[in-house]
Amino acid sequence: MSSSTPDVGAIHATTPRRIGGRRFPALVPLLLVPGLVILGLVAMALQASLPEGAGWAALLDPATWSGLPMAAIAIQPSWLTLTVSGLAMGMMIFLMASGLTLVFGLMDVINFGHGAFISVGAFVGASVLFAYASWVGAPDLGLNLAAVALAVLAAMAATGAMGLVFERVIVRPVYGAHLKQILVTMGGLIIAEQLIHVIWGPDEIFLSRPETLKGALTWQGAALEKYRLLAVAVGLVVFALMGLVLRFSRIGLIVRAGVQNGEMVEAMGYRLSRIFVLVFVAGSALAGLGGVMWAMYQEVVTAQMGAELMVLVFIVVIIGGLGSVEGCFIGALLVGLTQNYTAFLEPKMALVSNIGLMVLILMWRPQGMLPVVRAK
Repeated sequence: MSSSTPDVGAIHATTPRRIGGRRFPALVPLLLVPGLVILGLVAMALQASLPEGAGWAALLDPATWSGLPMAAIAIQPSWLTLTVSGLAMGMMIFLMASGLTLVFGLMDVINFGHGAFISVGAFVGASVLFAYASWVGAPDLGLNLAAVALAVLAAMAATGAMGLVFERVIVRPVYGAHLKQILVTMGGLIIAEQLIHVIWGPDEIFLSRPETLKGALTWQGAALEKYRLLAVAVGLVVFALMGLVLRFSRIGLIVRAGVQNGEMVEAMGYRLSRIFVLVFVAGSALAGLGGVMWAMYQEVVTAQMGAELMVLVFIVVIIGGLGSVEGCFIGALLVGLTQNYTAFLEPKMALVSNIGLMVLILMWRPQGMLPVVRAK
């Protein structure tokens, strides 16, 4: 590119986030996560302050509300445990969903085969952990983290290479045809599951977490699982790195500009087709990372785990706003927290809690919390 080439960042900077003719207050979605955390504490305290067997009518009794502060203090350890669990779950879902939202935002590809990368990443990571069983079982944090790092790198390398083939063979022939994309990517997911059966067998695989990541730490009376704390840390690091790359690197500016106005970026001389491949490979690698983290979280690996997780992944992508990494991050945390709080308060409602969350957010913002506005 010559020095006279216009700055691709200008495309992104000159496109305001306007939906329906008015500027969407960007701070509102950022307040949803702390708001849900506080709401979870209040709901748990209310449940604890209600007399046993009392119905909703007891909420009208002033005595119930007068005992709320003491109940909140008493329930604080359980609330903190659930909050960390929800954040950890949300971070892992974000790892799996962030690549999908970028792929759709830049490439306009509906990839129902994204779950294949999750499953393959989990199996590759599990294989590495079994190969380094002595490191996994050693009571040494350094060796344990090294084993996890090797499993993550192997999973990301395998799924990244798989994504390259998947894009060239399955996705590229159906660019711009959404119905065909759904059909062929679903077919790719089914083929990947069968290949997993051929390579690793049809049975589920049980694996153990590294020795020093088992158990929990106790803080303020709350039991905080070590592995979930690691998952939160990994999610935050990946989110920060994605933000830095997308905002401050040249390739990131091209990606962001391409999401909003791909024709203009190509008119400026950039080859978006190469960026398409790079983004697809990166999204596939992130799905593999999420898969191996989820495998250690559940301590079991199955060929169907990717397809089963796609429901949560699509919910996160939809409520976050298509093409928005920030929206995907907030949506993933909301999903994780909602499921954990609901499972504690009303276990029967946990299965539909995230569907309810999606309905509420889409009634408020039909295009998601932080959708990327594409140029017409």
